[in-house]
Amino acid sequence: MWDRLKRIGAPLALMVVLLIVWRAIVVSSGSAIFPTPWQVVTGTRELIANGTLWDHIGASLMRVGTGFLLAVVVAVPLGIWMGRVTAVYLTLNPIFQILRPISPIAWIPIAILWFGIGNASPVFLIFIASVFPMIVQTASGVHTIEHRFLQAAGNFGVSRSKMLLQVVFPAVLPQVIVGMRISLGVAWLVVVAAEMIALRSGLGYMIMDSRNAGNRYDLVVAGMIIIGMIGLLLDVLMRLLEGLRSVRWRYAK
Repeated sequence: MWDRLKRIGAPLALMVVLLIVWRAIVVSSGSAIFPTPWQVVTGTRELIANGTLWDHIGASLMRVGTGFLLAVVVAVPLGIWMGRVTAVYLTLNPIFQILRPISPIAWIPIAILWFGIGNASPVFLIFIASVFPMIVQTASGVHTIEHRFLQAAGNFGVSRSKMLLQVVFPAVLPQVIVGMRISLGVAWLVVVAAEMIALRSGLGYMIMDSRNAGNRYDLVVAGMIIIGMIGLLLDVLMRLLEGLRSVRWRYAK
C-alpha cells in the first residue's frame, strides 16, 4: 500500500508544484497572452460544452489508429520475413535504415502531392512514422530467437507454416509488442504535424486554429496537455499488452 501511494503521490505532488510555478510565472510576468492553469481549465470546459473537443479527439484517434494498424499489417510480416531470410534482410535493411531517421514532417509535401488535402495524407504520415521502427524491431526480434527452439521444431519435422505460427511468432511476439509501443508513441507524437494538412478536425488542427483565430493560447495549451494525457494512456495500454502471459514469458527471471 505504501509503495502504491509513493508511486502515485510523487508524480501528483510534482504536478501540483509545476502548476504553482506555472501560475506564478504568468502572474509575475503580467503576460496578457499566455494563459494561467485556470484559464486552460476554463477553455477546456468551453470545448467540452460545445462538443468540439470530443470531435477533435475522435478524429485524431481515428487517423492515428488507421495509420498505426496499417503499419502493423505491413511491418510485422515484413520484419519476420527479413529476420528469417538473410538475403532479404541484407537487401532491405539498408533501405529501411536510410528511411527510418527521416522526420515524418519532411514527408508532408510528398503526402500532399500524392494524396491531396484530406484524411489520407495524415494517415500516410502516421503510417510512415510507425512502420520503419516496427520493421527494424521485429527483424531484430527474429534474430534473437534461440536456435534450440528452431532446431527442436526441425527435428520433429514441423512444417514451415507451423514453424512460423507456433515457434517463430510466439518467440518474437515480445519484441513485436516493444516495436508497436515505440511506433505508437512516435505516431501520436506526429499527430499535430500530420493534421496541419487535414480537414477541419483533429487535435493538431484545433491547436493551429486556436493560434490563428484570435490567439486563443488557452486552447493551444489545453490541446497540448490533452495530447500528452492521451499519449500517456496509449502507453499504459501498450504496457498492459506487455504484461500478458504470452508476452511476459521472455522477460521472466
